[in-house]
Amino acid sequence: MKPLSFLVPPALAAAALLATAHAAPAYRTLRDSPAGLYRIDPDHSLVQFTIGHVGIVPVTGVFRRIHGTYHFDPGHPERDRATVVIPVRSLDTFVPVRDKDLLGPKFFDAARYPQIRFVSTSYRPTGPGRGRLRGRLTLHGITHPVVFDVRRIGAGPVRWLPKPWGGYLSGYVATTTIDRLRYGLTAYPAALSHDVRIRVAIEGVRMDRESRRP
Repeated sequence: MKPLSFLVPPALAAAALLATAHAAPAYRTLRDSPAGLYRIDPDHSLVQFTIGHVGIVPVTGVFRRIHGTYHFDPGHPERDRATVVIPVRSLDTFVPVRDKDLLGPKFFDAARYPQIRFVSTSYRPTGPGRGRLRGRLTLHGITHPVVFDVRRIGAGPVRWLPKPWGGYLSGYVATTTIDRLRYGLTAYPAALSHDVRIRVAIEGVRMDRESRRP
């Protein structure tokens, strides 16, 4: 019996060897310790919001820029904290006319209230890599307490990325729902849902001692 390789055309065999040699490594989630103080990477973080439109379909928009820091210590969750600042003018609903209206006085009024700010007050673990982050959300000049459900995605060293993105990274997804009317965003109460779902995806770069200096 002839070997199987004899039955494979030479060109096909060469292509198979080349594909094997250049096979892409499998994507994997890093599972190292997330402990440390992190600076939020605005280039890999995003706030997404979803609101019901005229009782027909939910509409989604984003804030493209996030700044701030967070600290995480799995052994001492009472020490965990986060401060997040969102420039209102980074809003994007993918419809320029609508964005202009939302940034105006009927909605976010970006000229008077240029930032959205969240400052945490406590964190309570609810399971492996999960927890509830409580804090105070200031939106449209009004502050109310909110609770985010937080899920850790990954953590670990990513040395091949250049600065300011590379280093020791960790990432989280946090979700909550707020009542926009409580924050003074009262336009079109019959056409737009009062509840707004919020999803925050954050990637942070762990800060070394040098980068913590003022």
